[in-house]
Amino acid sequence: MKPITHRQLDFMGKRRLAFIVSAILLSVSILSILFQQLSLGLDFTGGTLVEVRFAVAPSLDAIRQLLENTGFQDVSVQTFGASTEVLIRLQQAFDPEVGNQVVNLLRDDGAAVELIRAEFVGAQVGDQLRDQSGLGMLVALGVVMLYVALRFQYKFAIGALLALLHDVIIVLGVFSLFRLDFDLTVLAALLAVIGYSLNDTIVVYDRIRETIRKSLLNDMPAIFNEAINATLSRTLATSGTTLLVLLALLILGGDMIYHFSIALIIGVVVGTFSSIYISGALLLPLKLKREDLIPAKKEDEDAEEELP
Repeated sequence: MKPITHRQLDFMGKRRLAFIVSAILLSVSILSILFQQLSLGLDFTGGTLVEVRFAVAPSLDAIRQLLENTGFQDVSVQTFGASTEVLIRLQQAFDPEVGNQVVNLLRDDGAAVELIRAEFVGAQVGDQLRDQSGLGMLVALGVVMLYVALRFQYKFAIGALLALLHDVIIVLGVFSLFRLDFDLTVLAALLAVIGYSLNDTIVVYDRIRETIRKSLLNDMPAIFNEAINATLSRTLATSGTTLLVLLALLILGGDMIYHFSIALIIGVVVGTFSSIYISGALLLPLKLKREDLIPAKKEDEDAEEELP
């Protein structure tokens, strides 16, 4: 066994400050989710979808402003494939003539446009999607906890689950607080955040387990610092390159994946923070000990070894 090397950064020494920051973010997020709630998209609430094709790429803000000024409510406008293909979502009851009404308004405004389709997404479909998506999220978290418990130890599983809940709640809180549309693409981003954050947490936990087994010390904060510092360059490199891709998607990807990109960017930032400061620090109040990973020898076995 080799002793712990000199640590570079004292992450565990700042764990109380990290817990305070996390507690504030979680409190704001939970209050916003409970009282302001999420701004659910058409996938969950039901409504009308109108697809139109322009001769020249239009201004999405101008279309949205025009429809809102003429009485349409909760208007969402985004490109669909090419820049001339526009998808208009209206959170209101379906009218067979709504597609023609929208096209006539756009033509009266001077645009060369044709109607491609007008569809209705019923509230019953929205309810089913909402229930199934929530169930899928719970199943994903349950499988994660079981996997970590089997691979490591149940205290690691509790720490990983709390860290994942921390990340998901904060992402949801940001969407609720700033009234960003929550649709199926954002739900997919949340599931991706769970996978990303879990991957970082597993890397840190694996190094913690290895360091505990190799070190001679019982100082858990020092062991955790050593493990986090050993994986820090990998964590920051992964997060940095992922954020570069997500920023490119946010800027160049268009409205279709705009909220998807925002959710992933928030999730990666929060997930990196929780992997460094939260997931490991949670093992301290859970009272992780060396004996949890390396069972002590029984006294009677020691006594038998001493017999001639």
